[in-house]
Amino acid sequence: MSVEQPAPLSRVGNSNDQARRHNLSTVLTLLHHGGSRTRAELTRATALNRSTIAALVGELGELGLVYETQQTDPGTVGRPSPFVHLTDRLLAVAVNPDLDAVTIGLVQLGGRVLTRVRHETTRAPGIEETVAIVQREVAGLIAGLADDQRIAGLGIAVPGLVRSSDGVVTLAPHLLWNDQPLAEPIAETLGIPAFAANDAQLGLVAESLFGAGRGVEDIVYLNGSTSGIGGSVLVAGNALRGAQGYAGELGHTLVNSDGVTCFCGKSGCLETEVNLARLLEVLGTAPVDGDEFDRMLVAAADDTVRHEIDRQLDVLGTALGNFVSIFNPSSIILGGFLGSLYAANPERLQAGIRRASFGSLGDDVTVERAQLRTRLLMVGAAELAFAPVLADPAGALG
Repeated sequence: MSVEQPAPLSRVGNSNDQARRHNLSTVLTLLHHGGSRTRAELTRATALNRSTIAALVGELGELGLVYETQQTDPGTVGRPSPFVHLTDRLLAVAVNPDLDAVTIGLVQLGGRVLTRVRHETTRAPGIEETVAIVQREVAGLIAGLADDQRIAGLGIAVPGLVRSSDGVVTLAPHLLWNDQPLAEPIAETLGIPAFAANDAQLGLVAESLFGAGRGVEDIVYLNGSTSGIGGSVLVAGNALRGAQGYAGELGHTLVNSDGVTCFCGKSGCLETEVNLARLLEVLGTAPVDGDEFDRMLVAAADDTVRHEIDRQLDVLGTALGNFVSIFNPSSIILGGFLGSLYAANPERLQAGIRRASFGSLGDDVTVERAQLRTRLLMVGAAELAFAPVLADPAGALG
């Protein structure tokens, strides 16, 4: 279930002419991950000279990726260094199929989500239905683009095991997908490059680059959705992949030997005990957006609802405590409905983690919810589409 983290950014450029593409990649990636900077700041960050940075910024400008503005600070000594900004001309399409909907968005460089459309379905969508939905929604989104905007590619965040080399979904049990190609038929239908990877791995990528995981090298990340619980683990800055690239199926950790049967065929998995559908059932409501769900859980006064919230928090705390003992993270990040569950009673979950962890390992772990909220999987999926451009801007767009 693993997708490779973006390679650690080389902060030092190379002034040799043959390394021009490397230097373009370095500058563009700095802007993509860190936002607007002055030419002087780029010079310091890359260890390149001012004339080289000027030439690189000029080339990125010709590619339509950046533009410059002049500083207006009257206190600046000497000639002020221009600010370099990303344009909104290069976009990625992001797709997240789930049990009850297919969500499609447009994301620009820098991780900004411009548009997000949730196409609800009456049942788990099949591959053909998903491709048709994506085709219709993307056509509408592209029709609204300006003449100078272009699509870099499309990334798909899948709730299941994905062979990222070719975008084949090897197993997505909630969607009933088994060894089915997904990226290829979408690419053929839309005529743009398409890539697919596991949703939890992409969620971790997004939070590591733009959210709660920035600058943190050891993370356990869990995401909860209608399709269950996905997980991903970062150790010393590297995502765990496993022998076949599917490491991180934390949602299928056994937490109740007498539990109900999971979609995977086993019984008592974490995602059967900590479960969005069970929360919605006691709340007596259909699925609602994240902010409204937060308010419902925090304000819940009914004893039955409070009991289910506390029960799920206790089970989640036990599982997370075990993960702390295994992976020794410095941070736990919770996405999707797990973030809402945590917000309902943070102290209870933290206490459960400490009880279940080995020794004192749980005492210093930071627990927080994903900062990107509903944008999380859109930003993560977009990273798949942007990766070729970030790696070689001139080669991808020239």
